[in-house]
Amino acid sequence: MFRPLEAYIGLRYVRAKRRNHFISFISFASIVGIGLGVWALITVLSVMNGFEKELRERILGMAAHATVEAIGGPLQDWRAVGDAAREHPRVVGAAPYVSGQALLNHGVQNTGVMLRGIDPVQEPSVSEITGKMISGDLEGLQSRAYNIVLGAELAARLRVVRGDKVTVIIPEATVTPAGVVPRFKRFTVSGIFEVGMRDFDGALALVHIEDAARLYHLGDAVTGVRLKLDDLFDAPAISRDLVQNLSGSYIVDDWTRQQANLFSAIRMEKRMMFIVLSLIVAVAAFNLVSTLVMVVTDKQADIAILRTLGATPASIMGIFIVQGAVIGSIGLILGVAAGIPTALNVESIVTRIEGWLGVDFLSPDIYYISTLKGDLHTMDVAVICMVSLLLTLVATLYPAWRASRTQPAEALRYE
Repeated sequence: MFRPLEAYIGLRYVRAKRRNHFISFISFASIVGIGLGVWALITVLSVMNGFEKELRERILGMAAHATVEAIGGPLQDWRAVGDAAREHPRVVGAAPYVSGQALLNHGVQNTGVMLRGIDPVQEPSVSEITGKMISGDLEGLQSRAYNIVLGAELAARLRVVRGDKVTVIIPEATVTPAGVVPRFKRFTVSGIFEVGMRDFDGALALVHIEDAARLYHLGDAVTGVRLKLDDLFDAPAISRDLVQNLSGSYIVDDWTRQQANLFSAIRMEKRMMFIVLSLIVAVAAFNLVSTLVMVVTDKQADIAILRTLGATPASIMGIFIVQGAVIGSIGLILGVAAGIPTALNVESIVTRIEGWLGVDFLSPDIYYISTLKGDLHTMDVAVICMVSLLLTLVATLYPAWRASRTQPAEALRYE
């Protein structure tokens, strides 16, 4: 613990005008470097948090928080499973679905899709598809009407609009007197949706659940039941609870396993970016070593006089630790003061820069998300501040220790 004397002298050394302007320049460079590093860390981590949040919301706006499926085949008693799931206090919605691969054809255009059969009445309780419709609505999906709803990118690739006909070809063969032929059916495009993610907009087609069951010869069975939970982050715990509560053998999966690779990669990238950008702060912090070493050399006479007046080596160390900590704290404060407003307004800043340069940093043809949004976490800022301050304090130890080893007689010999 520093006594007032060490703090007073250390702060006075910070305020004092340097006889050696190079020392002042190195101190200024250290402050700027620490500030820039902290600024970059706060901004980048905020952007990555925003990217993860936006990606999660878009994925889980269309995908289920959890799914219940039978083991080794279609789910026969899906009505009882859905009713039992809804009785769980943490489940806010349940809807059956049929899922399978298919090939869509329109003229000379062909593309593979994930065909999902849904109940248009129950589907809004588990997904946000209703609010994503840009043409038509889910009410057009009626049993035996053979209507289909396509993603916007998928519709553009097939060059179809609402009212056009497309052929749905199932990768299963049907034996007829004329031979083995693929199973197919003509559907009418009754709606188009746009989520903002290529995985859905370019590869998902929706039909009525009974039409899909007939195509896949499921009878009254379905692929499974999709669930929406009150807290998506508790999905693993709720899934385990559902397995115990449901009477029968079922597979209960949740989004943390279905999308595990994607979100694990994002978290790994976030950690690596934190480490890489922390090196900027580390380099700037260790500039303090050269600054304080030169200050110690410059203040040899002062240190010797303090030692002859009774100052202990620990007191001398305290003086220069205070000086280094103050320089680092100034850079840290400047970095936080610049980083927080940047993180909170990153979307408008990037949009303005894109307008000035006439470029699109995140092309929707390449990236999942085409806009940058910040999501500032208080804990991230606290960790950045602690790491930066710790690096600053570590950088002061060697120069402070060297100052404490100064011998008064040697320092004052030529004074």
